[in-house]
Amino acid sequence: MPRFFIAGTNIKGGMAVMKGRDAEHARVLRLRPGDDVILCDGEGTDYKCHIVLADKEEVQAEVLEVKPCTAEPSVKVTLLCGLPKGPERTEYIIQKGVEAGASEIRFFRSRYCVANPEAPEKKLERWQRIAEEAAKQSGRGIIPAVAWEGELADAFNVALSRDLGLFMYETGERESLASVLELNKNIRSAAIITGPEGGFAEFEADLARIVGLHVCSMGERILRCETAPIVALSALMYSTGNLA
Repeated sequence: MPRFFIAGTNIKGGMAVMKGRDAEHARVLRLRPGDDVILCDGEGTDYKCHIVLADKEEVQAEVLEVKPCTAEPSVKVTLLCGLPKGPERTEYIIQKGVEAGASEIRFFRSRYCVANPEAPEKKLERWQRIAEEAAKQSGRGIIPAVAWEGELADAFNVALSRDLGLFMYETGERESLASVLELNKNIRSAAIITGPEGGFAEFEADLARIVGLHVCSMGERILRCETAPIVALSALMYSTGNLA
């Protein structure tokens, strides 16, 4: 069933209205009066609706059923990723991160970033569109926010504000990710920090330990920068019962 995100203010009196880009999308999908759709207010509530009017300017639908979105995880996870080189890797992280259950995705620069992070805020509109499309495709109840965090120190501050902060590192002294997750099954929020193509410098991992983050291993295999956040996120979702 087609799925759209619309503002909650456009759902009232048992009716929902879509305009602009959403109405155009409905036209592209050839939706007509009599068709059913799912509309989501972006805050975790789904509205099963029956279309009663559809043209290129506006779609009106009668609300048949209201219920919480069952696809939202019980834990809110922030992915904090060193900015990769090339848009395809960044976009992969956004798309798959949203599908896997991330609540938000933020990028930062670190010592070994290969990408030139000048003016990344100019890319935010495209990044957010990718997140929205992935949220529709995967049945999410929210559209995860995508943001530019700035420096690694800023990412540390975000991670420390969550119930669990994980810093993924590929060498040296580390905790087992499985062991850390086993002890934190009932958390409500978490942050996962992963590096760019060049990984993290040793001093960055040392700083992560000093500020109190869990410096974790995901085994002996070296994962690509776009693979590591998705693997770590999937492990966390499994451990908290969100892949049952």
